[in-house]
Amino acid sequence: MSLQTIDAGCLAKMFLAGARRLESKKEWINELNVFPVPDGDTGTNMTLTIMSAAKDVAAMAEPDMAALSKAISSGSLRGARGNSGVILSQLFRGFTKGIRDYDVITIPIMAAACEKAVETAYKAVMKPKEGTILTVAKGASMKARELADAGEEDMEKFIGEIIAHAEYVLSQTPEMLPVLKQAGVVDSGGQGLVEVLRGAFDAFTGKVSADSFDFSEPAKPAASEMPRGSLEVQADMEIKFGYCTEFIIMLNKTFNIKQEMDFKAYLESIGDSIVVVADDDVVKVHVHTNDPGLAIQKALKYGALSNMKIDNMRLEHQEKLFKLSEKEKEQETSGQAASDGAEAGEHKDSGFIAVSAGDGLAEIFRGLGVDSIIEGGQTMNPSTEDVVNAIQKVNADTVYVLPNNKNIILAANQAKYLVEDKKVVVVPTKTIPQGITAVINFVPDMGAEENEAAMTEEISRVRTGEVTYAVRDTVIDDKQIRQGDYMGIGDDGILSVGSDIADVAYDMTAAMMSEDCELISIYYGADVTEEDAEKLKARVEERYPSCDIELQYGGQPIYYYIISAE
Repeated sequence: MSLQTIDAGCLAKMFLAGARRLESKKEWINELNVFPVPDGDTGTNMTLTIMSAAKDVAAMAEPDMAALSKAISSGSLRGARGNSGVILSQLFRGFTKGIRDYDVITIPIMAAACEKAVETAYKAVMKPKEGTILTVAKGASMKARELADAGEEDMEKFIGEIIAHAEYVLSQTPEMLPVLKQAGVVDSGGQGLVEVLRGAFDAFTGKVSADSFDFSEPAKPAASEMPRGSLEVQADMEIKFGYCTEFIIMLNKTFNIKQEMDFKAYLESIGDSIVVVADDDVVKVHVHTNDPGLAIQKALKYGALSNMKIDNMRLEHQEKLFKLSEKEKEQETSGQAASDGAEAGEHKDSGFIAVSAGDGLAEIFRGLGVDSIIEGGQTMNPSTEDVVNAIQKVNADTVYVLPNNKNIILAANQAKYLVEDKKVVVVPTKTIPQGITAVINFVPDMGAEENEAAMTEEISRVRTGEVTYAVRDTVIDDKQIRQGDYMGIGDDGILSVGSDIADVAYDMTAAMMSEDCELISIYYGADVTEEDAEKLKARVEERYPSCDIELQYGGQPIYYYIISAE
């Protein structure tokens, strides 16, 4: 029998699944930002926004609709970051306004709530632009109204058709914004919203649960499909207002509709990309301006400020253009290699392929002589075909494959038997540090069997720990873990748990140590600053003065630190 309503418990699970899916796609969504949009890291910004609310939702044992609505609305608003994050929070805010007074959500209530979501989000943006997340949300809302008015009674079919239409609208965003079409991408904010809807629908249908999330990667534009003029398009784009300015006003006096409109008008006189959202005793503000001080001074008339963030977009733009230039050079090289096939590059006796995620780790492997990097790892396991294709592009008689993840070894071994014209050696590396150790211990003058044996023996001496965070409450290895906790995961289980990243990394390192340890290597991820990483290194050096401590930028997603002891 088909479901016709959604209760608070079901909606909470749907929201958490949507948040988890968005989080798993954030780096891919970030990559859609190939031109200087107001917020260059849409996936990260939207993830931080929804995760702020998800922590509150996950902590609710048996929520009612009113409490759940408040948690989603308030949590997402306070955690909103960037244009895309603020708009996402407003979609949640409007939607929850439409459902908070009901015990269960019916199709007519859902349709009305979707309309309220779009209305609220459009009001929050001073000058709404079509071809963005707003357009995708509006398309979904219109489809919901159409189906509700037609008398649809099957909730699963209702939600499925809404998502299908949202995906269609998303596919049309390049036709609405020329810069998207020139860059060869869809709108990143719209893609983020679709991922949230997909995750929520998977939870509703039972495809995912608290113990099972779908991390399959949707298709993305191949590097070869990127228009050659995309970099020039970006270089020619002028940033009129240089500082992305965000803060929250903690109101201590009245902030009515007239004052809100006056404040917005003032911000419009000094900048653009304005978003002002008032909610009870706080006001979330986002503006691009050449003088952040003016916006701050005006805001101080209404209350104290918190969560302040000012980014120099011109500087970020120049850095992005440099990275894009380097990427285009890489694309030219890889494109030529693909066209030449096995004859690309100078023929040699041995070559290497490594699976890795993170620009810093990729550079480390290349610096050690690895010929090809397959982007992947935890949550992004490459297929057997991906490994076969990489092997075929390495112009060598013997190709060593470093899976660097226990979940990729099987696919690599399958690939080995599909390649007939080369000898393929799969070194069973389960972690990035093991992969680095394997390459370092390769001896060109030794045969394939000898090298395989030597590398396999050496990687057995490497102990690895990785710091990430928990997405749900659980108990592992007799350790109580709460959603949002940081975890230090070793080769054989959980080594440390806590609320501070650095403390968890430090404790994890201590748990990995042995008397014969001589080297500790620390690779910090994309979400860790160099300053914080240096502080951790100093703590480890103080405790283990007899060990050599190496600190390197890995840039890996998901894991704040990857640390090895050997």
